Amino acid sequence: MTDTKNHTTGFPSSLEGRVFTPTSLAEITEAVELAFDYRGDVTLTLRSGESVTGYIYNRQVTATDSCLELYPADRPDAQRIPYSAIATIAFTGEDTANGKSWETWVSKKESERRAEAERVEADARTRGYL
Repeated sequence: MTDTKNHTTGFPSSLEGRVFTPTSLAEITEAVELAFDYRGDVTLTLRSGESVTGYIYNRQVTATDSCLELYPADRPDAQRIPYSAIATIAFTGEDTANGKSWETWVSKKESERRAEAERVEADARTRGYL
């Protein structure tokens, strides 16, 4: 599968900006899995030449009829697209979770807990409980 974005070795922190041109059903399946896990919009270029931009919310892999479902950015109704119709998958939308990690979340929550504990302690001292 061709990936048009230059990147360093190892797995990138975000797929944002990358474009995949799968050459086989296995590569399409792999690219769709990456797009399904992506936290932003993707742009699919179909073999017909049509482009569809949206958020992939479901995919179904079967021996005969693999497809994905997405919410198009420009329409209110969902769209179903067969894997066989996909020419390229571009990660065009902002990756809303890029740079956010479990460690960052834990650190933020711990800081919030400490601040709340200090507030409760100060309130208890004011009331004469401590």
